[in-house]
Amino acid sequence: MTAAETHPDGPRGIEQRRREALERLDRDIDVWVATADADGEPTLVPLAFWWDGGAVWLATRRTNPTGRNLSASGRVRLCFGPTRDVVLMHGTARTLTHEELPAGVGDAFTAKDGWDPRESGPSYVWFQVTPEVVKAWGTVPEMADRDLMRDGKWLVLGD
Repeated sequence: MTAAETHPDGPRGIEQRRREALERLDRDIDVWVATADADGEPTLVPLAFWWDGGAVWLATRRTNPTGRNLSASGRVRLCFGPTRDVVLMHGTARTLTHEELPAGVGDAFTAKDGWDPRESGPSYVWFQVTPEVVKAWGTVPEMADRDLMRDGKWLVLGD
């Protein structure tokens, strides 16, 4: 697929990319989750997610590398979409048990994904990822203006 096929009208403006990034967060089911351990050993896995309009919710076993890394440092990068229309999010994750989960989160996650981590046993925990940086771009001409959020603040306000 060429850049013209991806975006036939040429590079998208930052307002359009913000709108489309938020649509992707609402629509997509899976995300690539990148973490690292204390020695810098990277881990990259796909996980189901739910976007609540301000944070991304993930669930995985506390004992696997991603769960251990998120619990230890809270640092994470999330990558949504294909390489020609990517949304990259840097954020901080907060770990929650099933009992600590705010009302409605588990049900909304399950409704979107069709899988309920609460039924997968106590080794599964939840991670609330608060975005600090969000970038979106499709092709090289959009890279110069790819920042949509910095320091947890949207650079362009939506409708």
